[in-house]
Amino acid sequence: MALAALMRAIVVKLHKLLWQNTTFRIYGRRLLDENRWRAARYEIDGQLIDFGRAREIDERSLIHEILEFIAPEVDELGSRREIAHIERILNEGTGADRQLTVWKRTQDTKAEVDQIMA
Repeated sequence: MALAALMRAIVVKLHKLLWQNTTFRIYGRRLLDENRWRAARYEIDGQLIDFGRAREIDERSLIHEILEFIAPEVDELGSRREIAHIERILNEGTGADRQLTVWKRTQDTKAEVDQIMA
């Protein structure tokens, strides 16, 4: 639900900008693929390339930036609760982060499963 709410708000925002005759930069597929690889490899703790700034930026910062960018649309669409889940992940980590924490503490697969179930 959170990802769907995020995508919906982005589409609404971009549609509004398009109707305001805002132009968009087009980036090459290789650049986009690089960020996609980095996101898959390092998850939310990695660095992505901010093409506008031409430098690497902490992925969490970029996610916060996009959430701020679409905030009016999120409110307009009534999706604040769903987006709050994304903000929680940014602050508390992903399910994988929690599993790794349990594993490092216990070295017990059962404890990991118990954490998931909880």
